[in-house]
Amino acid sequence: MSADELHAAYDASGEMLMHLQKAIDYDVFARSLSIGAETMVMRFQPDQPMHRRYAVDHNFLSPQVGTEVVTIGRLVNAFFKWEFNSCETLVADGEVYPIDYANACPDVALTSLHYYFPGAIKALVKWCVFALATGRRAKLDLETDRYFAIADEAGMSYAEKLDAYRALADGYFDAEWYHDFCASRLSHLDEVMLDWVAGPDFDRLLIQTVRSVYPAHEHDMFIAHLRGLLGLWVRDESARLAAA
Repeated sequence: MSADELHAAYDASGEMLMHLQKAIDYDVFARSLSIGAETMVMRFQPDQPMHRRYAVDHNFLSPQVGTEVVTIGRLVNAFFKWEFNSCETLVADGEVYPIDYANACPDVALTSLHYYFPGAIKALVKWCVFALATGRRAKLDLETDRYFAIADEAGMSYAEKLDAYRALADGYFDAEWYHDFCASRLSHLDEVMLDWVAGPDFDRLLIQTVRSVYPAHEHDMFIAHLRGLLGLWVRDESARLAAA
């Protein structure tokens, strides 16, 4: 689009709100779902239909980029005091570009998350139990000056600022306390979740969900599709727990 075409489109919009965003040729699209002190980063494919948008790929980000993506998601949530949110980032040539980080009702549907659904539900259960059992209360004071002080520190590199932001975010989410609580009080939850997903009750839920979402002629296809992906999660989780 040329400058003249842009101005013409703006003029034609009248009083409608206009949003201009730079296009980025990216290598990978990452969507990070954060629930309390836990963040799950998934490879997102926006050009695919919803049931194929979350690719099962565990190594699509380098360790350094993965840490940055997690930190950005946690930082956004701690800054605004959000405890359930998803953050979208584009990665191009090793650079991370946040593009959407305000999702008041992030996607946790079985039909779209499939393989990642058990992890999301388990994190939600753990955070709710932790907050209830410990009496943790969400804070209303945003305390943004602490974040701005880091941003304005001229002597700090971007990596150093990320580390400082991460410390603030982990502090807000009581990350050390949370992980200690889960290890001492909820250590059995992995096995409970595995047994549930591998059992008949979850399969009935899967079938009911598909029948409530998709037209009748697509039921068999999507039941098989989701059973395959959740079966993969059961195998991977079983192997992980056996090796632990």
